[in-house]
Amino acid sequence: MPGYEAPLQDMEFLLFDVFEAPRYWAQWPALAGQLDPDTARAMLAEAGKLAASTLAPLNRTGDEQGVQWDNGRVTTPHGFAAAYEAFCAAGLTALTGNPSYGGLGMPKSLSVLVDEMMYAANSAFNLYPALSAGACLALDAHGSETLKQRFLPHLYSGRWSGTMCLTEPHAGSDLGLIRTRAEPQEDGTYAITGTKIFITGGDHDLADNIIHLVLAKLPDAPAGSRGISLFLVPKYALLDGEELGPLNGVTCGSVEHKMGIKGSATCVMNFDGARGYLVGEVNRGLQCMFTMMNCERLSIGIQGLGCGDASYQTARDYARERLQGRDSRPGQPPTAAEPIIVHPDVRRMLLTMKSLTEAGRAFAVYLGLQLDAAKHGPTDEQKALADARVALLTPLAKAFFTDMGLECTVLGQQVLGGHGYIREWGQEQLVRDARIAQIYEGTNGIQALDLLQRKVFSNDGEWMEAYLEEIRRCADAVQQGSDAGSLQGAAHALRTRVAQLQQLTRRLLERGKASPRELGAAACDYLHVAGYVSYGYMWLRMMERAEESSAKFKTGLFYFNRVLPQVEGLLATLQTEASDLFTLGADEF
Repeated sequence: MPGYEAPLQDMEFLLFDVFEAPRYWAQWPALAGQLDPDTARAMLAEAGKLAASTLAPLNRTGDEQGVQWDNGRVTTPHGFAAAYEAFCAAGLTALTGNPSYGGLGMPKSLSVLVDEMMYAANSAFNLYPALSAGACLALDAHGSETLKQRFLPHLYSGRWSGTMCLTEPHAGSDLGLIRTRAEPQEDGTYAITGTKIFITGGDHDLADNIIHLVLAKLPDAPAGSRGISLFLVPKYALLDGEELGPLNGVTCGSVEHKMGIKGSATCVMNFDGARGYLVGEVNRGLQCMFTMMNCERLSIGIQGLGCGDASYQTARDYARERLQGRDSRPGQPPTAAEPIIVHPDVRRMLLTMKSLTEAGRAFAVYLGLQLDAAKHGPTDEQKALADARVALLTPLAKAFFTDMGLECTVLGQQVLGGHGYIREWGQEQLVRDARIAQIYEGTNGIQALDLLQRKVFSNDGEWMEAYLEEIRRCADAVQQGSDAGSLQGAAHALRTRVAQLQQLTRRLLERGKASPRELGAAACDYLHVAGYVSYGYMWLRMMERAEESSAKFKTGLFYFNRVLPQVEGLLATLQTEASDLFTLGADEF
């Protein structure tokens, strides 16, 4: 199977040249003096080395072996335990954690790049620490001081891992339907009883203990989502000191047999009077859990991005070496077979993958900086503005990253032709591993509705308008300040698309007031328009800092000439109203 090489040069270009991240890090007291460019480079290099030399070699074998379930216990594929130990030893489980409890306190703008490398190398493996990172974030934000002191140091060290337990057999995205019960106990804890399904990392042999964050309802809780509380439930009971006691009424009933990410344990978890600790306030558990959910949504978006880049690397290397056909340029003399990278359609596929992946990487760093500003910004106003931008763009990132990630893996498979369908090249696994990212952590249809209904319609387009105004100002500055005709043309094209998205937003706001169905009917196409425009914004910023003769600049021109125009087709579709979707009765399908 082909190897993986971390794109460190491109990552450094984004951090230091495009977004000038160290300038912001130095302004935020929590990061000032803690992180400089040399330290960031060293951390990225070490993470890249771990991804390439330790995780990537386990990707195919992990897929072939999968996880094994035996009498309630789950074992991971060969090599995963040693890789997890190396991952923890490198400090990656503590990367963004609160330093007060043993975390490293690194910024999100750095960690998104580490996440991409790990997902590209081995998505199934990286899901274990990714869920722990989200659990730590929720616990740090909403847990009591006692809980944070007791659990966060072990989670940051990797000795313990975390999960998110939401879904039940009868309740998927509609969490108001959950039946898991929490009975108050005299000592202030709760007895948790119920069944959760599709729990990533619900059981495994990597850590000494597994800490479940479980949504449940008290006996007298209000109906629906208003009655949900959040509980921390360890797999093993806690004794005094560092010792662990017996099983805490938590067992794994089975593991799912899946299309992809087979090295990741997707578990049915049973809680039988398990001792749990309340996180946050009673009946406000869903709000607490959203802290973790939004963290995981960005993480899973980056899974799609990472799979796309891994597929691109294999397709690129294959296209440079595979001899097939001859160059079709006029006047060329007959030659022996040439590498397939000379063929226009192969170049179309590779450039599409390259342009989408590099724009997605830039957008991840951009969103990471917004998350950093929301946490570390010097004023409450700046924090609030950044927080609104994060709320707007998180569903966009999750859905667009994963939609484009699957497109890239399919294109990468296509470049290899028949070899792309064969296991040894790894492309078919990447297609399977990327596919789930469009489904879990809220399907992409739900993300699209969240974007249009909750993040645009609910505030009459204020957040989207502010974001588009930022893009327009950037395009105006480039048009006025650049002497390069091609860069000016790209800025003009982006400005045109921004105006179209502004008009579309206003039109949908009016249609949504007439009927909520209009928002549901338009949501997915609207998200894609916003995604292509956002990637155009990233490309303009990258091209502004790149040499006109560079591969980066040329790839950006391809995006503006060949990819961004797809917006036209989406805009045409969005002229149609929701009524088209309801001409058939249910029995006519």
